[in-house]
Amino acid sequence: MLLDMVMLATGMRESFRELLLSRGFEIRLAPKGTLPFDTDATIPGVRAIIATLRTNPDIREISPVLGASIHALAGNRDVSGSVLGIDPRVQGDYELLSGNDVAGPNFIVANDHLLSQLGAHVGDTLTVAIGYDPQTRTYSGQRKLIVTGRVKFIYGANDQSSAAVRRETLEAMGGQTRDRASLFMIRVRKGADAENVRDWIEKQIPNVTAISIATAIKQVDERLSYFRQLALILGAVSLFVGFLLVTTLVTVSVNERAGEIAVMRAIGVSRSHVVEQIVIEGVAISLAGAVLGLALGLVTARYLNTILSAFPGLPMAIDFFLFQPRAAWSALGLLIASGIGAGVYPAWRAASLPIAESLRREAIA
Repeated sequence: MLLDMVMLATGMRESFRELLLSRGFEIRLAPKGTLPFDTDATIPGVRAIIATLRTNPDIREISPVLGASIHALAGNRDVSGSVLGIDPRVQGDYELLSGNDVAGPNFIVANDHLLSQLGAHVGDTLTVAIGYDPQTRTYSGQRKLIVTGRVKFIYGANDQSSAAVRRETLEAMGGQTRDRASLFMIRVRKGADAENVRDWIEKQIPNVTAISIATAIKQVDERLSYFRQLALILGAVSLFVGFLLVTTLVTVSVNERAGEIAVMRAIGVSRSHVVEQIVIEGVAISLAGAVLGLALGLVTARYLNTILSAFPGLPMAIDFFLFQPRAAWSALGLLIASGIGAGVYPAWRAASLPIAESLRREAIA
């Protein structure tokens, strides 16, 4: 349990950090006061913002993304999902699994979940609509698009139906204000300070919230603080229970060997040597339990991670229990410290035994 709780306390942070950096984009721009895709708000004036950003030599690449809901019509069925309007030259939202990217305005790529719901394959033509009005039961835009590729969305959930088209295609289908984006993803020059670039962006473009990796992790920590608190409480409980168990085992062992310890003291063995032997015994018991606990903890962590990762809307790349050598060494260090602490009290009692009385009691027994 201790290993699992150490993994839980650090796993989410590292997993989320690796997810954000997986495509090399260190900064995200969202509408002022929101997180990316938290609301339907968009950022107007994409071309003007890109022109402003390009004046900073530390900014290497800019990827504007527009999000919307999608309705793919398959016979009498209406399969809903999400669609991203991207620039395929600089997109960082998906990996192409097969086929080709969205090279033209009438092309679309989709993930396996959406394709399976539609019964579609690469090369098929889909009737795609956006902007459904439940009162009039009409769409604001509808278009026939050719599926050119299968993709895996890096930030998407397992059960999420998702697709991507060119940003100009999505804007044309919507029939609304053009030149807008829901999110900008930015790569900075190698060696540049992302935090300095973030501060510069917020000064130059006041209608956006610039989010670096550090600020994103901080915000996620605030939202997922419950799991970290749970890990801390359960980890402390498991460590305390282990401490009591080892203390009990070592104390019982010392009581059974009281005569032996008295004989050792009588023939000149020092108190420090007795204490050392008993403390080593406590550490050995802790290490023996750690070896078995490591294997059991990894199996349990994998099972629990499968359950927690199935939460709706959670990116499939997020791991709650992420094994890291540092986590294993941290758990081992805590167990060794626990073993030393567990052996101190029995060792002090053993070293303080009156020699003559202990020998007489042993002889009578």
